[in-house]
Amino acid sequence: MSSIIQLLPDHVANQIAAGEVVQRPASVVKELLENAVDARATDIKLIIKDAGKALVQVIDNGLGMSVTDARLCFERHATSKIRQAEDLFSLHTKGFRGEALASIAAIAHVEMKTKQDQEELGNYIIIEGSKFVSQEVAVLPKGTSFAVKNLFFNIPARRNFLKSDTVEYRHVVDEFQRVALAHPKIHFTFYHNGSEMFNLSPGTLRHRIVAVFGSKSNEKLIPVQEETEIVTIEGFVSKPEFAKKSRGEQFFFVNNRFIKSGYLHHAVMAAYEGILKDGTQPSYFLNLTLPPHTIDINIHPTKTEIKFDDEQALYAILRASIKHGLGQFNVAPILDFERDSNLDTPYHYKDLNGEVPAIEVDGSFNPFSESRPSKQFSSYKKPETTASWESLYVGFDQVPNESQHITFENEEMTSSLFQDEEVENSIHKTYQIHKKYIISSIKSGMVIVDQQRAHQRVLYEQFLMNMTVNQASSQQLLFPLNLFYSTTEMELISGLQLSLMNTGFVFEENNTDHIVISGIPVNVTESEVSIVLEQLLSDLQDGIPESSFSQNDSIAKSMAKSLAVKTGTHLTEKEQENLVNGLFACKDPNVSPFYKPTFITMRVEDLDKKFAI
Repeated sequence: MSSIIQLLPDHVANQIAAGEVVQRPASVVKELLENAVDARATDIKLIIKDAGKALVQVIDNGLGMSVTDARLCFERHATSKIRQAEDLFSLHTKGFRGEALASIAAIAHVEMKTKQDQEELGNYIIIEGSKFVSQEVAVLPKGTSFAVKNLFFNIPARRNFLKSDTVEYRHVVDEFQRVALAHPKIHFTFYHNGSEMFNLSPGTLRHRIVAVFGSKSNEKLIPVQEETEIVTIEGFVSKPEFAKKSRGEQFFFVNNRFIKSGYLHHAVMAAYEGILKDGTQPSYFLNLTLPPHTIDINIHPTKTEIKFDDEQALYAILRASIKHGLGQFNVAPILDFERDSNLDTPYHYKDLNGEVPAIEVDGSFNPFSESRPSKQFSSYKKPETTASWESLYVGFDQVPNESQHITFENEEMTSSLFQDEEVENSIHKTYQIHKKYIISSIKSGMVIVDQQRAHQRVLYEQFLMNMTVNQASSQQLLFPLNLFYSTTEMELISGLQLSLMNTGFVFEENNTDHIVISGIPVNVTESEVSIVLEQLLSDLQDGIPESSFSQNDSIAKSMAKSLAVKTGTHLTEKEQENLVNGLFACKDPNVSPFYKPTFITMRVEDLDKKFAI
C-alpha cells in the first residue's frame, strides 16, 4: 500500500493555525496591541473601519524592526520573545508563540511599515494571503504600523459567520479596554470609522478606569491592596450599591495580562457574600503579580487561561483582601464582640461638653399638708341633655307606608339575554398556582398560563405598537433623572434615542458621560428606568438584534423582558383576569417574544384519563 501521509504546505498550515488564533476582528486587535506593548511603545493608536472587517490598523512608537526581522516575523513560530523551552517559565512579554502574524497574514491583506530609531530608512511590506507582494525601503517615523485589510477574504465561510457590526465592534472595544486597563502608563487612542472613541492619557489605574468607564465610576471604587509571599494584589472593587445585573466591568490581570478565571471570580463573590442584591454582579479591576515560574500561560492560543501552582492559597488571599478593603471603608459590617455599640457616643454629641441641668424646686411644697391646691378647670360647661333618643321616632308609625303602593313587574315577564348554561359564575374565574402559573377555566377544560411569558407578550406588542403605529404617551417627572454611562454605552444610547422617544422616553440633553431624562413611558416607574436601560444596553451588546427584525423590535423585546411581572409575584384576581384577557387579545398569544410557549390547555377528557383505573 502506498504512503498517504504528507506535509501540508505552509500557507495551508497557516490557515489552519488562524482558526485558533483569529476568530474575529477583535482577535487581530488583541494580537497587534500586545505586540505594540511588547515593543515598549509609549503611544499606541488603534484605527478600525466597519467594526474591523474592512480595516484594523495599529500604529506605535516602539522599537521597530530591522530588514531581516520585518520579513522573518511573518514566518510560523518566529518570535523574539523566547529562545528555549525554559523561557516559557519566565515570561515577561505578552506573546511568545510566534503564530499571530503568520496566521493574520494567511487570511488578510497586510501592510506593515516599520523603522528602528537608529536607522534612516524603514521597510514597507505588503502581504496578501501569505504571499509577499512587495518589500520596499521607505521614509517612515520610528515604530511600527500594521494595517490588516479585508479579513477572511480567502475564507468566505469564516467571513459569513461574523456577527453584525454592533456585536463585532463591542468585542473590539472589549479587547481594547483590556489592554488599556492593563497598561495605564501608555497613551492609547482609538478611532472607529473616522471618529475618535477613546483618548486615554497616561496615568494611574484609577485615572484609566475613570477615562474608560466615565466620571461616575470614580465614586464607586474601593482600593484593594495586599502584599504576600505568594501574590501581590492591587486594584479596585466597586461598592455593593453600584452592582449591576450584567458582568461587564470585571477584569482580572495576572502580571499585566488579562485572564478569565471562574475560580477567582468565585473568590470575589464570596467576599461580597451577604451585602449584594440577588442577581447582581460587582465590578472589579484587580491586578495579581505572581512569580512567572508559578503560573503556566501556555494552555490556549488566546492566552486568557492560566494555570496556577497554588490556587487554594490564591483564593483565600484574594477573598480576604477584598473583605478587608470593604470593611476598611465601612462598606461591610464589622463584628467586634469586645465593644458594646450601645455605649458609643453619637457623632454629633462627640465634641460637646456636658451641662448642669436647670431644675426648679418648690421649697414650700408639703405632700402631707391637708390643704390641696385648687385644681383649675376650664370654663366649658356641658350642655343639658335635651330629649332622649326615643323622641326621634315619635310619630314615625303614623307616616303612611309608601312601599305598599309601589308595583313591581312580574318576574315571569322578564327573560334572560343569555342561556342559563352560558352564564358563568363571576367568582374565582382565575387561580394563581405557586405565584407562577394562572389557571382559568374554559369550555373544554382549563388553560394554564405562564404569567411572566404572558406579560412579556402583552408588553412587547404594546411597545411595538407605540413605536410603529401609535404615538406613545409619557409621564413627566417632577425631578429629571441623571444617568451616567461609559463612552461606549453613550454611543449606543445616541443611536437608540429616536426609538426610545417613540416608546415614551423624553430626553432633555445628552452629554459626553450622562443623559438627562425628563419623561418616561406610562407603564414604567421611575425606579425601573435605570434597570430597563441597563438591560437594553446589555442585550444590544450581546447581539439580540441578530434574532430581531429591526431596532424597534429588539428594543421592545428587551423592555418587555425587563418590565414583565416576575415569577414569584403575587397577583390579585383582577390582575390575573387582566393578564389573561390581555394575552388572548394579542395578535400572537401562543408564544412569548422569545418564542417560548405562554400557555397550555388541558381538556376534561385528559383529566378523565388521569383518573381512569
